[in-house]
Amino acid sequence: MALPANQPRALSFDTVAAQYAATRPDYPPALFDAMEELADRPLAGADVLDCGAGTGIATRLLRERGAHVVAMEPGARMAAELRRAEPEVPLVRGDGNRLPFGAGSFDVVAYAQAWHWTDPARSVPEALRVLRPGGVLALWWNQADIRVPWVAAEEDRLAPFTRGFPTTVAESFAPFPVRVATREITWSRRITVEEHSRNLATHSHFVVMDPTERAQLLDANRTALARLFPDGELDEPYRCGLTVVRPAAAQGSPEPGTAGREVSPTHPRVHVRTAK
Repeated sequence: MALPANQPRALSFDTVAAQYAATRPDYPPALFDAMEELADRPLAGADVLDCGAGTGIATRLLRERGAHVVAMEPGARMAAELRRAEPEVPLVRGDGNRLPFGAGSFDVVAYAQAWHWTDPARSVPEALRVLRPGGVLALWWNQADIRVPWVAAEEDRLAPFTRGFPTTVAESFAPFPVRVATREITWSRRITVEEHSRNLATHSHFVVMDPTERAQLLDANRTALARLFPDGELDEPYRCGLTVVRPAAAQGSPEPGTAGREVSPTHPRVHVRTAK
């Protein structure tokens, strides 16, 4: 699913940016524990590029783990929400198919809920290029856990409009000289039926729908959930799929912090490449 072919849909989140920031779920602490384990390094002190950072959900959580984060987001309104929420974070407009950073800039390149908008033929080499020796590419998605009966019933009601993403994407890395590890974390959050409905409305397949059709579909789903959860609250269950990718061999780059680094005025640890 390459960004150029899906750019209108990829950028559709701009129309619901504030709602996205208010209703989308976080990621569980266990996800970041697993990331550190698979990367064989702590996030504290790491230079992390958060690609497709959206409104800054993962950006905030990575910073809370002690990472030095640079956020990159293509959408203007999503970026504005991120700037409002995380005003101290360096923010760059761009996408993963051509990273505007110098080689060896980051310890971790992260994609939270965003890798599927890239073209792996371009985004994989770009991620490997900007990683330092020992660095990793980390991808993850929250997916509704359809093993829970009410979620499975909801999926049936909303089909064929729902579009799930794989819990891992290991097969897409087969053409590249990398090692891949995966992990799945199950978790849930307690929210209201209305909050759940507003969260659904921020998913791209609903955002791009005809407004009348979208309203009818989500209203019918809300009514069904209200019958099922008369107190107005539910546990929204997720399966969070994590994929951690590292180069199969050392890339022969100089030690971090030595040759070839320029100084970025907004983030002195990162070399920002000038776009051509």
